[in-house]
This record gives sequence, structure tokens and C-alpha cells, in this order.
Amino acid sequence: MKPVPPATALRRAPVQRRSAERLTRILDACAELLDEVGYDALSTRAVASRAGVPIGSVYRFFGNKRAMADALAQRNLDVYTDRVTHRLRGTGDGAGWRVAMDAVLDEYLAMKRTAPGFTLVDFGNQIPVGTRDAEPNTRVADRLTEMLSGHLGRAPDDDLRRIFLIAVEAADTLVQLAFRLDPSGDERVVEETRELLRAYLSRALD
Repeated sequence: MKPVPPATALRRAPVQRRSAERLTRILDACAELLDEVGYDALSTRAVASRAGVPIGSVYRFFGNKRAMADALAQRNLDVYTDRVTHRLRGTGDGAGWRVAMDAVLDEYLAMKRTAPGFTLVDFGNQIPVGTRDAEPNTRVADRLTEMLSGHLGRAPDDDLRRIFLIAVEAADTLVQLAFRLDPSGDERVVEETRELLRAYLSRALD
């Protein structure tokens, strides 16, 4: 089962397995409809119909579609973290930032190309969701700091968070450009992004 968003993203956290499964169906339906109709045309009623649940079930978890999009963004971040962790499993701590950077960028690109609703929501970048203190790129940088500090042999301190935030902000802007130029991601822009990240991280981490 896909990760359940944190309770802070929900009106009411699911307690029983059946409730968690219903929440998963709601978020899956939300993601599918985002691809089909876009955010502006998205409605809680359409999500309930697609998920096969009563409209009251949607409102049990979410006050409106913005809260639902934010929960989807948080779930995307959890799925992304799991994917990067799985890819790095077996490389061991101290594998180096180059191995970690390739995993981070490649898994993000893979989700951009395949995950329903990700092009519009990803981690919250495309639709302004959440509070100012939880801006999407800060969420991502914080998660990467926690997840990768062991691989880099560094403490998860403010310096490492700043380095990751700069890298994430730069990569986010350039990857968005790649997907504006080509729906599957312009490979030339992707490779330029990779080179830019390597140059910056080499100076910051070596």
C-alpha cells in the first residue's frame, strides 16, 4: 500500500486498515483526475465518484481540493524518498555524493514521467499548497538531508541543508524547463542540469 500522508495533512487520520485503503483510493483518484482535467476543473465530487466512495468520505479527510492536493504532494514525497532509499540500499554509507545525486535526480525524473498527477502537483511546487514554513523545496531539502547525510559522511546540519536547498531549487527550475520543452523531459536540458549539479556539489561537498 502507498504511504498514508501525515495526520497534519488530514482532517482526521485513518485508524483502521479499511479507512487507510479508502484514503489511498481517494488520493489515487485525485492524481488520475489531475492528469485528465487539471487542477481548476478538479472537484471533490468527481474524486469521490472515481474512487467509488461517498462524498462524505472525502470530506472526512479533506476540507477542500487544495488540502487533498497537499496530501497528495506529501504522499509523493514519501514515495520518492522510498524510491531513492531503495536505489541506494546496498551501496552503503560513504558511497559518495555522486551516487546519491544520480539517484535523487533519476528517481525524480522517473516520477515526473510515470506517476499520475505528479506533473501538476509533484511535491507541491506547481500548485501553491501548505503553509509558507513548509514550502515544497524546503520539504525536499530537509528530507534529503535526513536521508543522505550517512551516505555523505556528514552531519545533517544547517550547512548541509543549505547546500541541498540550493541544489533542489536549481534542479527544480531546470527540470520544469525540460518538461516544458518536451513532455517527456528534454534530454539535453536534463544533462545540462546534471552537469550543473555536479559542478556545484563538487565545490560544496568535496
